[in-house]
Amino acid sequence: MRVTFGVLGPTVAESDGRALALKGPRHRAVLARLVVARRRVVPVTHLVGDLWTDPPPGAVGAVQTFVAALRRVLEPDRPSRAPARLLVTDGPGYALRPEPDAVDAWCFETVVGAAARLPATQALPRLEEALALWRGPAYAEFEEEDWARGERSRLAELRLQAVEQRARTQLDLGLAAEAVPDLDVHLTAHPWREDAWRLLALALYRQDRQGDALGVLRRARAVLADQLGVDPGLRLRRLEADILAQDPGLDPPAGPTATAARLWTRTAAAYDRTVAAGARARLETTVSLIRNLAVTGGGGLAAARQHRMETIAAAEEFGDPDLTARVIGAYDVPAIWTRSDDPELARRIVEAAERALTALPGDAHEAARCRLLATIALETRGSRAPRGPQAAREAEEIARRLEDPALLAFALNGAFMQSFTRAGLAPRRDEIGGELVELAARHDLVTYEVLGHLIRLQARGALADFAAADRHAAAVDRLAERHELPLASVFTQWYRALRLAASGQPAGAETAYRDAAARLDGAGMPGLERGLLPLALLCLRVQRRRTWSDTDSRETGPGGTGPRGSGPGPVEIDPGADWGPYRPWATPFALLASGRRAEARAALRALPEPPRDLMYEVCCCLEAVVALEVGDRDVLERARARLLPAAGELAGAGSGLITLGRVEDHLADITTALRAPTSPVPPR
Repeated sequence: MRVTFGVLGPTVAESDGRALALKGPRHRAVLARLVVARRRVVPVTHLVGDLWTDPPPGAVGAVQTFVAALRRVLEPDRPSRAPARLLVTDGPGYALRPEPDAVDAWCFETVVGAAARLPATQALPRLEEALALWRGPAYAEFEEEDWARGERSRLAELRLQAVEQRARTQLDLGLAAEAVPDLDVHLTAHPWREDAWRLLALALYRQDRQGDALGVLRRARAVLADQLGVDPGLRLRRLEADILAQDPGLDPPAGPTATAARLWTRTAAAYDRTVAAGARARLETTVSLIRNLAVTGGGGLAAARQHRMETIAAAEEFGDPDLTARVIGAYDVPAIWTRSDDPELARRIVEAAERALTALPGDAHEAARCRLLATIALETRGSRAPRGPQAAREAEEIARRLEDPALLAFALNGAFMQSFTRAGLAPRRDEIGGELVELAARHDLVTYEVLGHLIRLQARGALADFAAADRHAAAVDRLAERHELPLASVFTQWYRALRLAASGQPAGAETAYRDAAARLDGAGMPGLERGLLPLALLCLRVQRRRTWSDTDSRETGPGGTGPRGSGPGPVEIDPGADWGPYRPWATPFALLASGRRAEARAALRALPEPPRDLMYEVCCCLEAVVALEVGDRDVLERARARLLPAAGELAGAGSGLITLGRVEDHLADITTALRAPTSPVPPR
């Protein structure tokens, strides 16, 4: 269970979007006080002093009771004698140890700090995201408490700075009109902010409202004199003089970003004036915007998912299957990850595509039919149903027949998504990636060129050809930087962590994995993000133990007492981490680590079939590792049958993210174990 904490407003704790019952005000005060400490220990004596002006007898016991009640709420599944993981006892007191992204105030600071280092086009959505975290004053119910006063003031000041930073960013982008309303509200509550007055006057001037701009500066002069007894500062006085002189230096930046922003605003206004609100053209334009939004990263991808089905539903209302097919098929956003970010949305899109296919008349709409089939192939990724591979084949056949490069690229993306019917298909995916790179480069299909390089990065990694994989990673980074495709570099960052893991540098790999996971936060790809970091760390630990075991085997020699596979003990994992879809494969390791071998064997037997995606070989190898631990011959036989086609590959490296080493090494362990039927397999 992942718990998040909110202090930008009343103090709350949530799990999976559900508010947790924190009981009385002193329970909340303890929690808030520990958040203020930012993972540091707060001695019990300090908590007593913070909670009571005149502590009653038994105050220390009361604090202990509050902490125990909070622990039951925050970790309801924790065994009674197991140590707490979130609200821990440490020396003379307690500490709250959430992840850095689990407290809204910490997220706010991180995002605002990151936005200051980004170009304006990327900074603006991050600032909007940060300011949206606020639900009221920080630590709202503790405004009279001395222990909260400093943190409340610090966060309030950071919020004011973020509002002004957003306004400056809007002005840099030529969005003066958008800056004015928020600055007006901001100054009503905080009239002493001189820089906010300056920004508001400048925003009005850039809308050709010179009189209003001068009026704002007169208001600023009066407010500062009445409330603070001071004259305006140099920057405000200089701005007033520049406005009166109509100084060209006050004009919007002449850079391409500002120019593009102004063009966008004017074009959108013209479109609104000339295209009727109910026109079908609006739907096709809308889906084009959604498609472009999806490749901008973070909030753009999430927003695209949110609006995509609404657009399809609106198209279906016209009762025109060709229009519906165009709207569905126009969302040809290249996809590299083989697990859906929103399975329910994917199901609804497939149903709509099937309805449109059925309603399309004859063979006169082959291009539309191809796009619908490619959509079905993409949205059924990871499914075991035969419909996905069938749709992928049909889409590719039509696209090749029509000799349409963009259509073929879309169809090849569907073919890639359906190329996980068994292990060992990296060479086939390498062919798909190679064709995509060549096709896209020839026809200026940039996003598909990036996709092709990413597919080849994955495939060459699976085949242990890291020299080639490195070249494809570099090509992705060049294209992503040139064409403003920020999501692409998320994958190359993970790939470089994989390279460290594959080259036997576990410490460096762990640091790189944690940095890469932080980059995923807010990237808008939950299907990729959930469970990936814990899985990567589990694979690192399994590999590290294999290295120790091999060293031990070499030291003892053929006649020694250390069998291949014996190691320093069970693999330690964090069962409370967000394992996402990989929890079934993590559970047996957690049970083994706590000495519950029989339960681990039962959990192993209960595992579902590994998903048909980029993690297939990893899941199979993890099953084999546990089966070797508990001596389960049936599972070992099954794992060997599944893994044999991938004997020449690196397990998991085909994901471009993680690895469990050579598949042939896992097969060798399995074979050795199966040749010893009369004795249990030694613990690894």
